[in-house]
Amino acid sequence: MSTITQSIDVDVPVTTAYNQWTQFESFPQFMEGVEEIRQLDATHNHWVVKVGGATREFDATVTEQHPDERIAWKSDSGPNHAGVVTFHKLSDNTSRVTAQMDIDPEGFLEKVGDKFGVVEGRVKGDLQRFKAFIESRGSETGTWRGDVPR
Repeated sequence: MSTITQSIDVDVPVTTAYNQWTQFESFPQFMEGVEEIRQLDATHNHWVVKVGGATREFDATVTEQHPDERIAWKSDSGPNHAGVVTFHKLSDNTSRVTAQMDIDPEGFLEKVGDKFGVVEGRVKGDLQRFKAFIESRGSETGTWRGDVPR
């Protein structure tokens, strides 16, 4: 299992960054390889992703969520992974978004890609695209302010 940690500073208030991250169905607009996410209920999502030319589907559960602070999840099926995204107020209009993920790649190509830093590069790229996405909009596409205790 690999652990990946990446951070990026975004020029929006922490509430805006957090609110956008709760809009899972918008992830394909800035996450490479994410084809679709369907929100099944307040804590369950179904993902369709492309990795190394292969399409994978899996379900994930939000295991902890606190407005403007953190969102944690784990996979319920498919590739074994879990993670947390945290949000830190740097100033009234600047926030730090940090993603930490534990990933257990499936299949030969995914394991090789992980060893050569492809997965870490993808997470870094996703955060850079999130920054461009939210800064160009200036506001979130929606919000979910519910609290999911650990």
